[in-house]
Amino acid sequence: MSHAAKSALRQRPRRGSMSASPAGRAFTALNYAFFVLLGLTTMFPFLNLIAKSLSSEEAVVSGRVTLLPVDWQIGTYRYVMSQSLFLASFQVSVFVTVAGTMLALFMTTLAAYPLSKPRLRGRKWFILMYIFTMLFSGGLIPTYLLMQSLQLIDKLPVLFLPAMISVYNMLIIKNYFESLPDSLEESAKLDGAGNLTILWRITLPLSLPVLATIALFYAVAFWNDYFASLIYINTPENKPLQLYLKELFVSSSDTFLQLGAHLNVDAAMNTSPQAIQAASILLATVPILLVYPFLQNYFVKGVLVGSVKE
Repeated sequence: MSHAAKSALRQRPRRGSMSASPAGRAFTALNYAFFVLLGLTTMFPFLNLIAKSLSSEEAVVSGRVTLLPVDWQIGTYRYVMSQSLFLASFQVSVFVTVAGTMLALFMTTLAAYPLSKPRLRGRKWFILMYIFTMLFSGGLIPTYLLMQSLQLIDKLPVLFLPAMISVYNMLIIKNYFESLPDSLEESAKLDGAGNLTILWRITLPLSLPVLATIALFYAVAFWNDYFASLIYINTPENKPLQLYLKELFVSSSDTFLQLGAHLNVDAAMNTSPQAIQAASILLATVPILLVYPFLQNYFVKGVLVGSVKE
């Protein structure tokens, strides 16, 4: 190697030299500090709820609870879980989430598969019709009258049947199907496989990332939805957990404390309305949080591949 080349290599900045410089180290430290502060800011409300739910009534009312429980007790959770309305609402939310997610994923996949095939006649017009529904809808009153004519008012299927297909989710699955090699389908057809066989035995096993991602989208949406139940559900036993929480916060403290006092008086003696609200929120949040770790491996890949058309 010539002397000029050696000099050029010595003068070339090494990889990572910027971070090794004082300015680079200061920039890295500021980045870490910013993201740590952002994470703490995000976690503060959640930690505050945990602390309130585990603190005594006197500590919560006096405002001494921040991030750590004061006068540790678990009577609040016993009180909340002893209420029949809470347990009924929890069961309704689980049923709506599981049934709605399975049916919605099934219907969305059936709509996305044929639309991913260029050979489908009128394919562009079908896609435009679906996209039209993303921009315009029938409105609240016509939808309510439709549910009433179908005799679905105050029944659990009304909470998930109108939301069977999300066009946004359908387009993600469609784009993922389009990214699969055409040679797989052609080979299966040479072996005599039909469209349903190709979909069930070839396409779906290769589409687990996007299917898991869309299942998570649907599950979170059904679990967190309260507007549909607010419109269509009248019976207290048919109300999901989110509507139960909404009524918990809008009701007066004394009235709500009396709702389940006859069920567990001892548990209610050392708690407060704020602690009951905190415990109810945590019990309503944890189940859907437990779903994410099982789908985390598929989540990023499913979103990236399904949302970008090659």
